[in-house]
Amino acid sequence: MSLIQLSAPSIAPASLGKVAVLFGGTSAERDVSLMSGSGVLKALQSQGVDAHAFDPAERPLSDLKSEGFDRCFIALHGRGGEDGTVQGALELLGIPYTGSGVMASSIAMDKIMTKRIWRFEGLPTPDWRMVSSAEECAHALSVLGAPMIVKPAREGSSIGLTKVTDPAQCAAAYAAAAQHDPEVLCEQFIDGDETTCPVLIVNGQAQALPLIRIVAPDGNYDYQNKYFTDDVKYLCPSQLDPDEEAEIARQVVRAFKTLGCRGWARADVMIRRSDRQPFLLEINTAPGMTSHSLVPMSARVAGLSYEQLCVHLLASASLDASTR
Repeated sequence: MSLIQLSAPSIAPASLGKVAVLFGGTSAERDVSLMSGSGVLKALQSQGVDAHAFDPAERPLSDLKSEGFDRCFIALHGRGGEDGTVQGALELLGIPYTGSGVMASSIAMDKIMTKRIWRFEGLPTPDWRMVSSAEECAHALSVLGAPMIVKPAREGSSIGLTKVTDPAQCAAAYAAAAQHDPEVLCEQFIDGDETTCPVLIVNGQAQALPLIRIVAPDGNYDYQNKYFTDDVKYLCPSQLDPDEEAEIARQVVRAFKTLGCRGWARADVMIRRSDRQPFLLEINTAPGMTSHSLVPMSARVAGLSYEQLCVHLLASASLDASTR
């Protein structure tokens, strides 16, 4: 697959108006959001954008209207940031924002609902069960087989996630997930290559950016390795077979469109070792923008710097309601 090549956006900073970078918030991913938002804020300011920090945990969103903000860059992660709630508030305030709208944000945050839609549309995703007790978790293991992934249905950054290999681990795994969400997802484990593929709207069209292959210590791509160590290897270009990467890119763009996403997103995909079948795990509609984050890494390979990516995303800010 030939890699997409992006050109820097030719946008006058003044045309973007007064910008609020929303970051921090109250979710379990607050620390990651603070890192993402700080990077975005610095990048936008370096490009001459009139950008300001705004933490919804410290101020009411109504201040955005009273203080004359023209658009928002959403660098919030987790609940209250990428689950449709902030998006809905911004719709009511009439302030355009980056990323997906209310419905797509809400669906994508819910891994179970996402998988139901993908399965209905014929997109490949690992088999799963939704459970509400440790006993149901153990039963899911007997059905799905070991290893099995247990995780909250509506969290990100691998928070509350456990890889289970034995029924004796199910009670602790269920408890770890349930403390973050009453809906717990048990998912068939796919052994193989771990990859992620960003999607970016370019000239009105959803385009897959270069695939990233993730090689983590002992295959453990957890919260610590994602954000706080340099032990993970990120291969971009992925060094996969070009036809294989092209097929994954096609599936990811389909997954993006099926949920009604807009602006940008990043889909996680496992490639089964035994037959090279790709499986969609989830899609993130407000991807990280930290120093370890993957969308900026892929965009750089496609020819777009971190700063240029931030401006491109900000320029795409919009509202669900087309009449506004």
